[in-house]
Amino acid sequence: MNNAVNIEWGKLGFSYIKTDYRYISRWKDGSWDNGKLIEDNNLTISEGSTCLHYGQQCFEGLKAYCTKEGKIQLFRPDQNAKRMIQSCRRIFMPEVPKEKFIDACVQVVKANEAWVPPYGTGATLYLRPFVIGVGDNIGVSPAREYIFSVFCIPVGPYFKGGMSPIDFSVSEYDRAAPKGTGAAKVGGNYAASLYPHEKAREEGFADCVYLDPSTHTKIEEVGAANFFGITKDNKFVTPISDSILPSITKYSLLHVAKEYLGLEVEERDVYIDNLDEFAEAGACGTAAVISPIGSITYKGKKHIFHSLTEVGPITRKLYETLVGIQIGDIKAPSGWILEVK
Repeated sequence: MNNAVNIEWGKLGFSYIKTDYRYISRWKDGSWDNGKLIEDNNLTISEGSTCLHYGQQCFEGLKAYCTKEGKIQLFRPDQNAKRMIQSCRRIFMPEVPKEKFIDACVQVVKANEAWVPPYGTGATLYLRPFVIGVGDNIGVSPAREYIFSVFCIPVGPYFKGGMSPIDFSVSEYDRAAPKGTGAAKVGGNYAASLYPHEKAREEGFADCVYLDPSTHTKIEEVGAANFFGITKDNKFVTPISDSILPSITKYSLLHVAKEYLGLEVEERDVYIDNLDEFAEAGACGTAAVISPIGSITYKGKKHIFHSLTEVGPITRKLYETLVGIQIGDIKAPSGWILEVK
């Protein structure tokens, strides 16, 4: 690879940076066009676009990594493609075929090779694919035209000073409705979380835990991430629900916990009144991989897990193993890595 960009990789945060190229493809009259790379990072769309009025849009997030040998690789892009197909179906948009999705991501990474952070910096290249409904619309109905696009930005290591536990409260608000769009990666779910997130921050927490919308007794998500816990007898447990976004990081951790660390794994209900069963806990997602949870405060009671200041040993091992796989230091399961050539 060739890094020709003048960036202090170690000082990068998670913020927008305009890179050289992005991919765009348009759907009209029943099919997608071939798509192309463009330099302009501005979209011009109709004021009647359904993405603006009725929330007809979805997105994905994945990363490209540089290995010690200088190779560039994507981590499980087929799973992002699969999830985007499911999101498109849920809000009645045309599906982006898996091959088209992966090809678009590869094109964007290759065209922006200079922006891929070098191995050892802790930084990565974040890709944001999205689909939006566009065109001249006004009634509450699906758009007749759509845009699929992928752009990328270099992002810094999530934990600049090393991983440290963070504290959460339990929200009285719901992230998604029963049988709603909770399992789809659509913007409305995130818009609904902005106010509870800010309220939690004002109260001194990093973010909030969302309970199941039907009974408010079971943990569903932690902020914009999935929850997991390590029981006192060393089982990796994560919630199951039709309202939870199927996190690619979570399912990767389930595999790592079982096949690499030899833990028992369970995907099941996790009751908020039964936090005592866990010795460690964490939130997982693309950006941080794992955010260790120091405590969860519920109805005025603060439950502390392993420590408020130190990461639990199993949580740390899970993090190091999955990151090692992503950057090529640890042998990956078959099909998890796509080398960008």
